[in-house]
Amino acid sequence: RKNVPARAMNESEAIEQMELLGHTFFMFFNIDENAANVVYKRKNGGYGILALELE
Repeated sequence: RKNVPARAMNESEAIEQMELLGHTFFMFFNIDENAANVVYKRKNGGYGILALELE
């Protein structure tokens, strides 16, 4: 298990951070949704957002 600090930002800032780090995904706290999200790079070159949803 690894604890990772989640920075508060919007989706475009998260994409920028992911690209700057050279990663294919990036966890962040989405200030627009008030929730933890993951942005990831799609195979087609676009981006996707995973939003956690409690059941």
